[in-house]
Amino acid sequence: MKKNFLLLILVYFIAEVGFAQQLYIPRNIEKAIENGTRSTDGKPGKNYWQNKGIYDMQIRVTPETRMVAGTESIVYSNNSPDTLRVLVIRFVNNIHKPNSPRGNYASNAFLDSGLTITHFTVNGETYNENARNWGTVGVVRLKQPILPRSNATIGINWYYPLSRQDGREGQIDSTTFYVAYSYPRVSVYDDYNGWDMLDHTGRQEFYNDFNDYTYSVTAPKNYVVYGTGDLLNPDEVLQPEYLERLKKSYNSNEVIHIASLDEILRGKVTLQNEWNTWKFTAKHITDVCFALSKNYVWDGASVLVDPATNRRASFQAAYNDTSKDFKEYVKWAQFSLNFFSTQWPGVPYPYSKMTAFQGHADMEYPMMVNDATTPDFRFSRLLLDHEMAHTYFPFYMGINETRYAFMDEGWATTFEYLSGIAEFGKEAADNFYKGFRSGRYIRDYSSESDQPIITQSSQQAGMGYCSNSYGKASLSYLALKDLLGDQLFKKALHYYMDTWNGKHPIPWDYFNCFNAGSGQNLNWFFQNWFFTNNYIDLQIEKVESLADGYAITVKNVGGFAIPFDVIIEFEDGKTAVMHQTPSIWQKNGREQILKLSSEKKIKEIKLDNGIFVDYTPDDNVFNIK
Repeated sequence: MKKNFLLLILVYFIAEVGFAQQLYIPRNIEKAIENGTRSTDGKPGKNYWQNKGIYDMQIRVTPETRMVAGTESIVYSNNSPDTLRVLVIRFVNNIHKPNSPRGNYASNAFLDSGLTITHFTVNGETYNENARNWGTVGVVRLKQPILPRSNATIGINWYYPLSRQDGREGQIDSTTFYVAYSYPRVSVYDDYNGWDMLDHTGRQEFYNDFNDYTYSVTAPKNYVVYGTGDLLNPDEVLQPEYLERLKKSYNSNEVIHIASLDEILRGKVTLQNEWNTWKFTAKHITDVCFALSKNYVWDGASVLVDPATNRRASFQAAYNDTSKDFKEYVKWAQFSLNFFSTQWPGVPYPYSKMTAFQGHADMEYPMMVNDATTPDFRFSRLLLDHEMAHTYFPFYMGINETRYAFMDEGWATTFEYLSGIAEFGKEAADNFYKGFRSGRYIRDYSSESDQPIITQSSQQAGMGYCSNSYGKASLSYLALKDLLGDQLFKKALHYYMDTWNGKHPIPWDYFNCFNAGSGQNLNWFFQNWFFTNNYIDLQIEKVESLADGYAITVKNVGGFAIPFDVIIEFEDGKTAVMHQTPSIWQKNGREQILKLSSEKKIKEIKLDNGIFVDYTPDDNVFNIK
């Protein structure tokens, strides 16, 4: 379009980079800043610390009784300046106990007796603790405190039954199990809240320290075990032919069928000991889990995730042979892991492998996902993308999902959308996003459950939780991407991820890192998106004739600083599109006047918010008579 053909003049003023707006900071976060563990420049404070455990576990699964039993030793490092007089132990699967608090209905098949501890020691001293009165969090009063910057060795023997109703973990079929959150762990003790005492209620997710794990899983013969971390002893559990196929898959671009259904059912895959012990290790990771089956197909291949070093990662899939979408999972994951590593977020996949296991949860775990099968291949693929994207948030970044789910679900939703554009094209990705993510939020915006994003996730339920954690949060990240442009947005994102990888960022660390990483004061934007009851609703309030064109008054009824397009349709049938970034709302967030000059006659003016679904789209169109 020629410059003299259409001229759009925005009547607003952009504040200088130094435009200051103070964000609300809770008093406990202010105290952390005063103590030097957090800072206002986005970096961990000079006194930042976090605790750590070194876990050594031996776990045994008895499929016939669904019983999981374990022995674990934890070397727990108290790196804090505080004397710990209690140990807070977390066992998520106690959510299955009838008297545990839950945010959702539970059927009888979901309920069970929970954790039983048969032996508990701290530094060699035995404690009379059986955990029978615990919910998902238990407290052990120490005979001898754990002093600042010292270690304690904790020993626990325990058992519990797997749930018969599969959710995030449990029995999938009579010979298939997903075993997650399966061991008692030391809860997080952090610099801004002390011990994490929040119960797991089934909706909000998790908050864990970065630990080192060595663990073994003993299962009957013919059961293949898939787990977080590197398999240390494949030659001790697999027959030679299948060992070679597994090893070949580690460097293969082509999908290797490590074990077919017929081979699995004929007992040809594992060594024929009555029990086999599978050994795994993973370092500096927030959790481990595993799954086992003796009727699942096993595929594998690898993908280049770091072109600078030529590092490859293994991707493996285990599934029921009737699941058509899972037959494509390895190929899909090869594309996605490469996309995440080189495009968005553009950080090389940090682990050696990823395993997708067919269950019912649609849930992420470090180095594993538990996905349901669906006949809709597009949905299946985007679901896989979403769960694998969680590698970065919350696992690469130690997010407190229980309090701030938007810090991980929002990012996973964003990366899912961006990978969807690469996989299916922008129109298809936009339509999926608008229907499944943004649209869900818009339909419920008027509910009293629609609270500011900064609201703690543990205080939300239902659509309010989903909106804040997924749709609204993702829209905020995408609006910021539009405002900064791809290059600067990625620079700020990498600054944030580089700064807080392996640590525990909170929302104010994100805000401060993006300010520092972008070289701009974005507090006006964060205030608009995270601390208000805004929603998405633009309106063409009026159009006035001028001597050389028109003055278009655009009202931001909902208040969110969103991008939008002004689409001008001329009487000759041609159209022009002028994009407006969220910066248009910086100085005056509720109303802007756009001056439109044209040598051609205009028939219609329309606002198009794209994926930022408008609550009242009918008032986004103005016909010029």
